[in-house]
Amino acid sequence: MIIPVILAGGSGTRLWPLSRELYPKQLLALADDNTMLQNTILRLKDIEDMGDPIVICNENHRFMVAEQCRKINVRPESIILEPVGRNTAPAAAVAALKTESEGKDPLLLILPADHFIKDVPAFHVALDTGISYAREGRLVTFGIVPETPETGYGYIRKGEKLTADTEESEAVVIDAFVEKPDSDTAAEYVSSGDYCWNSGMFLFRASALMTGLKKFAPGIVDACEKSVQQGKEDLDFFRLDREAFEACPSDSIDYAVMEKTKNGAMVPMQAGWNDLGSWDALWQVGEKDENENVIQGDVLTHDVNNSFLHANARLLAAVGLENHIVVETSDAVLISPRNRVQEVKSLVDKLKAAKREEAFSHKKIYRPWGTSEIIVVSDRFEVRRVMVRPGATLSLQKHFNRAEHWTVLRGTALVTKGDEVFILREDNSTYIPLGVTHRLQNPGKISLELIEVRSGSYLGEDDVIRFEDSHGRQAH
Repeated sequence: MIIPVILAGGSGTRLWPLSRELYPKQLLALADDNTMLQNTILRLKDIEDMGDPIVICNENHRFMVAEQCRKINVRPESIILEPVGRNTAPAAAVAALKTESEGKDPLLLILPADHFIKDVPAFHVALDTGISYAREGRLVTFGIVPETPETGYGYIRKGEKLTADTEESEAVVIDAFVEKPDSDTAAEYVSSGDYCWNSGMFLFRASALMTGLKKFAPGIVDACEKSVQQGKEDLDFFRLDREAFEACPSDSIDYAVMEKTKNGAMVPMQAGWNDLGSWDALWQVGEKDENENVIQGDVLTHDVNNSFLHANARLLAAVGLENHIVVETSDAVLISPRNRVQEVKSLVDKLKAAKREEAFSHKKIYRPWGTSEIIVVSDRFEVRRVMVRPGATLSLQKHFNRAEHWTVLRGTALVTKGDEVFILREDNSTYIPLGVTHRLQNPGKISLELIEVRSGSYLGEDDVIRFEDSHGRQAH
C-alpha cells in the first residue's frame, strides 16, 4: 500500500494578493479550475495500490481542506492539524506514526500541495521507478532535471547509477545536497548535467523514515510521538497535541535525514514541474496570447507584452507594459516588474507589521458552513453577502455590540431568534436585535444566499458568544 502524505501547511506569501494567510496558495485554483491541493491528489488517480491521502494542514484551514477534498469525491484517510508549523520532517514523522499506530507499514509518498506538474504520465513513470527502490528500503527523493539556471531552488548532485533487478535504471545515489546557488554557480550546475533541482518530494517506507529519524533526529521523534499519543480526534480531523508539537525541533526531511543517510536515492524527473513560488512562475507555466501575455479575468490591454495580468473583481486595463505583473483583487492591487516579484514577500511583511487585514484574509471569508463576503464597510454598519451550503448550520450565538438584518436572496433559511423558530424564503427578511440568541440553518437542497447588514458600535468577528456549534469551534 502507498499512502500519499499531502503537505498543505504553507502560506505562499509570494503570491499575495491572491494568497493570504487564511487562504494560502495551495487552496487556490492557479493553473486550471482545480485548486493546487486538488490537483496534487487527482494526479495520483489510477496508480496501482495508491491509498487515500493523509493531508497535513494548519488548523485554520481545516474546513477548506475538507471541503476541497469533498468536491473531488476524495475522503482522506486522515486530516492532521498542525497547531504550529514545524517544517517537513515532523510532518512526515506524524504521518508515519499515525500509520504505525494502526499496525501498518506502508510506503509514504510525501508531496507538497502547491506544485504544478504538466506531464502527469512522466510523473507516474518516475513514481514507478521510485516505488521499486522504496520497497527495498531506500529513502527516495525526486530530482527535477533543470532546464534553466535557477537561484531559487536547492540542488542535488548525482552520484553513481543504481540498478534494479540487474537492469540499469534512472535512479542514482545522492552525492550531496547543495544550497541555493548564485547565478554563475547555477549556470555551471545546469551545464554540467550532474545536478537536479531539489523538488521536496519523497518516497519511503514508514519504518525506514522512522529508523532514520531515530538515528539522526531523535528529538523530532520524541516530540512527534507525544503529539500523536496525546492528540485527539475532532470531527473529521486529528488534532496534534499543541504543547508537545510546539516543543518539536523545526527541520526539513533533507536536513534531518536525507543528507545524513547512506540509504538515499534520487530519481531524476522531467515532467514540467514548477513550484509556482512567484508570479513570474505563473507566467512561465501559463497559456500565452500572441503578445506573450498570460491574461486571466476581465482584462483589456493595448501595447502590452510578456506580462501576467489577473483581474479578480473589476475590469483591469493596461497600456504600454513590458515584462510586468499586475494582479487585482477586490481589496488590493499588485504591480511589479517580473524580475522583482520575489520581493512581494517584503510587502507582506510590511502589511503584517502594520496589522493590515489584507495580509491575512480576503473580503470573502471561508467558513465551515459556507462563505461571508464583505461588500460595504463603514464605522457603524457593514454589508455582507452570506452563502450557506445545503444542510449546513451556523452556531447558536449572540452579539453584545451589533444587531443584524437578514434578507434572503435565494434558497430557504431556517431561523432561530430567541424562542422563535421560523422559515424565511426569497425576498423575506428578519431583524436580529443586539443581545438576542440566534441561529441560521439551510434546510434546503440548494445554497442559501442572503444579504446581512450589521449595525452597532463594534462589528468585529470576535464579538460572538457561541452556545452550540456543530463544527467543533469553542462554545462559551
